[in-house]
Amino acid sequence: MRSPNFWPSALIVKPAFSEDWRQGGFGIYIHWPFCEAKCPYCDFNSHVSRNIDQSAWKMAYLAELERCATETPGRTVTAVFFGGGTPSLMNPDTVAAVIAKIKALWPTANDLEITLEANPGSVEAGRFVAYRDGGVSRISMGIQALNDVDLKRLGRIHSVSEALAAFEIARNTFERVSFDLIYARQDQSLKDWEAELRQALTLSIDHLSLYQLTVEDGTAFGDRYAVGKLRGLPDDDLGADMFDLTQDVCGAAGMPAYEVSNHARDGAQSRHNLIYWRYGDYLGIGPGAHGRLTVNGLRHATTCFSNPKRWLDAVEEGAAEQSRESLSIEDEATEFLLMGLRLRTGIDVNRYAALAQKPLDAAAVTHLTDIGMIEASESILRVTDQGFRVLNSVIFALLTD
Repeated sequence: MRSPNFWPSALIVKPAFSEDWRQGGFGIYIHWPFCEAKCPYCDFNSHVSRNIDQSAWKMAYLAELERCATETPGRTVTAVFFGGGTPSLMNPDTVAAVIAKIKALWPTANDLEITLEANPGSVEAGRFVAYRDGGVSRISMGIQALNDVDLKRLGRIHSVSEALAAFEIARNTFERVSFDLIYARQDQSLKDWEAELRQALTLSIDHLSLYQLTVEDGTAFGDRYAVGKLRGLPDDDLGADMFDLTQDVCGAAGMPAYEVSNHARDGAQSRHNLIYWRYGDYLGIGPGAHGRLTVNGLRHATTCFSNPKRWLDAVEEGAAEQSRESLSIEDEATEFLLMGLRLRTGIDVNRYAALAQKPLDAAAVTHLTDIGMIEASESILRVTDQGFRVLNSVIFALLTD
């Protein structure tokens, strides 16, 4: 592939009424904010509560769906995702009611995919049949590690044996099951990670999410790291070796990366996450949920109140969104690049030009092509294996005129 040197001028003019979102699709994200325990690495909006009024939450979700439907009439929903938090703590009838309401309010794709995140406790696993009967078609399970020592370090409340038992039930219940693992953990060697990864690939799955441990500010791990008490983390070279090993082992097993941290067999990619990476529209419903919503040709970034009680109160007031910001041309183009280049298939450069009202900088594209970071043609730009190791730097170079 060669560096693009032109785009038809007609494609650089963004129409006054933009329906760009249609190229990525339309999905719905439902955020359940509660967990049984807060993991020390987690910076998501999650809370530990022993008293949850499941009925109140069900009614709030249904009310929010009704409100959102008035702005998005006739759109076809291609994916629904219950995230958190720990959505497998939701009563199955709440999940079923949300799914039924979505199907009543919008047309849905014939191959609608409905994912629910689950933690592998035995009590939650017992709910799987009820979730399936309510409409869930895919489970994404947060296993995170396949040895008990590291599970304890990560603050997980399940054991490996419990995780594998729950996974077996899920695999026998749902059409599709994925699970997450975290690597580059404390005192983890390259050999350790290879053995764990190969074990994961023996479990007859079609999708794996494999995340390199990152220490985020505001988390328990972040606090420990700041005072020098989070020891044994791999250095940059070992982290890079683990990333390369992940690509090689998963690729050889028929599960190549289709996104930086996600691996799947052909046709088994997460449809909801593809909406994000292909820069479609999605409703964000629930405490702290973010959305992207095009209304009257303008794409908006939406954010809901993060405190669970504040969100419930706001729903009653008919105003669960804390903010709604219209995105500028520059914002849209930047987000499209940030999300799209995470995919192995890359981005449509003509779509970028239409969003940005200008093409990508030719000098930056040529330079990155020459040093092997990207491959580009007159229609597609994608990051190479070498470029994925320094993806943030590649994106920064493309955004810097």
